[in-house]
Amino acid sequence: MIVQIRVDDRLIHGQVALLWGKELNTKGIIVANDHAAQDATQAATLKMACPQGQRLLIRSVDDAIRVASDSRGASMRIFMLTQTVEDAYRVASEAPSGVVQAVNIANVGRFDRSDDAAKTLLTTGVNLNPQELEAARKLCQLDIPVIHQVGTTDPKTKVSDLLAKLG
Repeated sequence: MIVQIRVDDRLIHGQVALLWGKELNTKGIIVANDHAAQDATQAATLKMACPQGQRLLIRSVDDAIRVASDSRGASMRIFMLTQTVEDAYRVASEAPSGVVQAVNIANVGRFDRSDDAAKTLLTTGVNLNPQELEAARKLCQLDIPVIHQVGTTDPKTKVSDLLAKLG
Protein backbone atom coordinates (compact mmCIF):
# COMPACT_ATOMS: atom_id res chain seq x y z
CA MET A 1 0.00 0.00 0.00
CA ILE A 2 1.08 3.54 -0.63
CA VAL A 3 0.93 5.23 2.75
CA GLN A 4 1.35 8.63 1.16
CA ILE A 5 2.03 10.20 -2.21
CA ARG A 6 4.02 13.37 -1.62
CA VAL A 7 4.06 15.96 -4.38
CA ASP A 8 7.41 17.69 -4.11
CA ASP A 9 9.15 19.26 -7.07
CA ARG A 10 12.53 18.33 -5.57
CA LEU A 11 11.56 14.63 -5.19
CA ILE A 12 14.10 13.22 -2.69
CA HIS A 13 15.87 15.84 -0.57
CA GLY A 14 17.07 16.17 3.02
CA GLN A 15 13.68 16.51 4.67
CA VAL A 16 12.24 13.59 2.72
CA ALA A 17 15.32 11.47 3.29
CA LEU A 18 15.67 12.14 7.00
CA LEU A 19 12.16 12.63 8.30
CA TRP A 20 9.29 11.40 6.18
CA GLY A 21 10.25 7.72 5.91
CA LYS A 22 10.50 7.53 9.69
CA GLU A 23 7.28 9.50 10.23
CA LEU A 24 5.34 7.24 7.87
CA ASN A 25 7.14 4.07 9.00
CA THR A 26 7.98 3.00 5.46
CA LYS A 27 10.71 0.76 4.13
CA GLY A 28 10.34 1.67 0.48
CA ILE A 29 10.23 4.78 -1.69
CA ILE A 30 8.91 4.91 -5.22
CA VAL A 31 9.80 7.93 -7.31
CA ALA A 32 7.09 8.17 -9.97
CA ASN A 33 8.60 10.48 -12.57
CA ASP A 34 8.98 9.92 -16.29
CA HIS A 35 12.12 12.07 -16.60
CA ALA A 36 13.94 10.50 -13.65
CA ALA A 37 13.12 7.02 -14.94
CA GLN A 38 14.89 7.82 -18.22
CA ASP A 39 17.75 10.04 -17.01
CA ALA A 40 20.65 8.04 -15.57
CA THR A 41 22.22 11.11 -13.96
CA GLN A 42 19.05 12.12 -12.14
CA ALA A 43 18.42 8.52 -11.09
CA ALA A 44 21.95 8.28 -9.67
CA THR A 45 21.44 11.53 -7.75
CA LEU A 46 18.15 10.27 -6.30
CA LYS A 47 19.81 7.00 -5.27
CA MET A 48 22.54 8.92 -3.44
CA ALA A 49 19.89 10.98 -1.61
CA CYS A 50 17.86 7.94 -0.59
CA PRO A 51 18.19 7.19 3.12
CA GLN A 52 19.83 4.01 4.30
CA GLY A 53 17.28 1.37 5.17
CA GLN A 54 14.85 2.50 2.47
CA ARG A 55 14.48 0.55 -0.74
CA LEU A 56 14.22 2.87 -3.76
CA LEU A 57 12.45 2.31 -7.07
CA ILE A 58 12.56 4.97 -9.78
CA ARG A 59 9.81 4.37 -12.31
CA SER A 60 7.84 6.15 -14.99
CA VAL A 61 4.38 7.14 -13.80
CA ASP A 62 2.80 4.26 -15.76
CA ASP A 63 5.25 1.75 -14.29
CA ALA A 64 4.71 3.18 -10.79
CA ILE A 65 0.97 2.60 -11.19
CA ARG A 66 1.66 -1.01 -12.19
CA VAL A 67 3.93 -1.49 -9.15
CA ALA A 68 1.33 0.09 -6.85
CA SER A 69 -1.36 -2.15 -8.33
CA ASP A 70 0.63 -5.37 -7.80
CA SER A 71 -0.95 -7.42 -5.04
CA ARG A 72 2.50 -8.50 -3.79
CA GLY A 73 2.97 -4.98 -2.40
CA ALA A 74 -0.36 -4.85 -0.56
CA SER A 75 1.24 -5.43 2.85
CA MET A 76 4.27 -3.19 2.22
CA ARG A 77 4.26 0.40 3.50
CA ILE A 78 5.45 2.51 0.56
CA PHE A 79 6.13 6.24 0.33
CA MET A 80 5.69 7.58 -3.21
CA LEU A 81 7.09 10.83 -4.53
CA THR A 82 5.86 12.69 -7.59
CA GLN A 83 7.00 16.00 -8.99
CA THR A 84 3.56 17.17 -10.11
CA VAL A 85 -0.02 17.12 -8.88
CA GLU A 86 -1.06 15.71 -12.24
CA ASP A 87 1.19 12.66 -11.72
CA ALA A 88 -0.15 12.18 -8.17
CA TYR A 89 -3.69 12.31 -9.53
CA ARG A 90 -2.88 9.74 -12.21
CA VAL A 91 -1.50 7.31 -9.63
CA ALA A 92 -4.28 7.89 -7.10
CA SER A 93 -7.06 7.58 -9.67
CA GLU A 94 -5.65 4.62 -11.60
CA ALA A 95 -4.39 2.46 -8.73
CA PRO A 96 -6.93 0.05 -7.26
CA SER A 97 -9.20 1.41 -4.55
CA GLY A 98 -7.56 1.44 -1.13
CA VAL A 99 -3.98 1.29 -2.41
CA VAL A 100 -3.29 5.01 -1.95
CA GLN A 101 -3.94 6.07 1.64
CA ALA A 102 -3.26 9.84 1.32
CA VAL A 103 -1.80 12.56 -0.90
CA ASN A 104 0.33 15.41 0.42
CA ILE A 105 0.69 18.38 -1.93
CA ALA A 106 3.77 19.81 -0.25
CA ASN A 107 6.02 21.81 -2.61
CA VAL A 108 5.14 22.35 -6.24
CA GLY A 109 5.32 24.92 -9.00
CA ARG A 110 8.70 26.50 -8.42
CA PHE A 111 10.46 24.80 -11.29
CA ASP A 112 7.80 24.29 -13.94
CA ARG A 113 8.28 26.41 -17.00
CA SER A 114 4.69 27.58 -17.38
CA ASP A 115 3.71 31.25 -17.31
CA ASP A 116 3.99 32.53 -13.73
CA ALA A 117 1.17 35.00 -14.38
CA ALA A 118 -1.20 32.08 -15.03
CA LYS A 119 -0.32 30.30 -11.78
CA THR A 120 -2.48 30.28 -8.67
CA LEU A 121 -0.84 30.47 -5.26
CA LEU A 122 -2.73 27.89 -3.23
CA THR A 123 -0.55 28.29 -0.14
CA THR A 124 3.12 28.83 0.66
CA GLY A 125 5.17 26.54 -1.57
CA VAL A 126 2.20 25.48 -3.72
CA ASN A 127 1.96 27.56 -6.89
CA LEU A 128 -0.21 25.78 -9.44
CA ASN A 129 -0.53 26.29 -13.17
CA PRO A 130 -4.06 25.74 -14.57
CA GLN A 131 -3.48 22.03 -15.27
CA GLU A 132 -2.09 21.42 -11.79
CA LEU A 133 -4.98 23.35 -10.22
CA GLU A 134 -7.47 21.17 -12.10
CA ALA A 135 -5.59 18.03 -11.01
CA ALA A 136 -5.76 19.23 -7.38
CA ARG A 137 -9.52 19.69 -7.69
CA LYS A 138 -9.90 16.19 -9.15
CA LEU A 139 -7.68 14.72 -6.42
CA CYS A 140 -9.96 16.20 -3.78
CA GLN A 141 -12.92 14.42 -5.38
CA LEU A 142 -11.33 11.01 -4.77
CA ASP A 143 -12.12 9.14 -1.59
CA ILE A 144 -8.72 9.75 0.03
CA PRO A 145 -7.31 12.51 2.25
CA VAL A 146 -5.53 15.26 0.28
CA ILE A 147 -3.51 17.53 2.51
CA HIS A 148 -0.78 20.15 2.48
CA GLN A 149 1.97 19.48 5.02
CA VAL A 150 5.54 20.55 4.31
CA GLY A 151 7.34 19.18 7.37
CA THR A 152 6.43 16.31 9.64
CA THR A 153 5.74 18.67 12.56
CA ASP A 154 3.77 21.20 10.50
CA PRO A 155 -0.02 21.16 10.77
CA LYS A 156 -2.01 19.32 8.11
CA THR A 157 -4.28 21.52 6.01
CA LYS A 158 -6.99 20.03 3.82
CA VAL A 159 -6.36 20.99 0.20
CA SER A 160 -10.13 21.11 -0.33
CA ASP A 161 -10.28 23.94 2.24
CA LEU A 162 -7.52 25.81 0.39
CA LEU A 163 -9.34 25.35 -2.91
CA ALA A 164 -12.63 26.54 -1.38
CA LYS A 165 -10.97 29.84 -0.45
CA LEU A 166 -10.21 30.39 -4.14
CA GLY A 167 -13.90 30.19 -4.99
